[in-house]
Amino acid sequence: MKLHTILAIGSGGFVGAVLRSYVSGLVNKHVAHNIPFGTLSVNLLGSFALGSLFAYFTYTTIFSPTIKSFLSTGIMGAFTTYSTFAVESFFMINGGMYVTALSNMMLNVFGTVIMAGAGFKMFEAILK
Repeated sequence: MKLHTILAIGSGGFVGAVLRSYVSGLVNKHVAHNIPFGTLSVNLLGSFALGSLFAYFTYTTIFSPTIKSFLSTGIMGAFTTYSTFAVESFFMINGGMYVTALSNMMLNVFGTVIMAGAGFKMFEAILK
């Protein structure tokens, strides 16, 4: 991998991580919950955004491979938080909150797949 690609991914990761922390914190501050809606929000939004980006990448040639890496692997890779989701779900299970954990897992897994597809299909319809 070339240095400029590594720097693009790293700087995108910085942006994505800061955005994830901000959005997740903002949602958690304003939504009373047992399910971690901050994490769910960034996973759903991030999945939609990544699906949208991939549709854009598929139907246009505007972005260089470096910019694609910055946006997808960098920003979106750091913005979505499946590792956090896994740990939060584990702690719910470990704490005996089985229904809450199952709800959290179902919302994250199915919701993100639906949102990624929705983002792709929306931009596919616009750009095709």
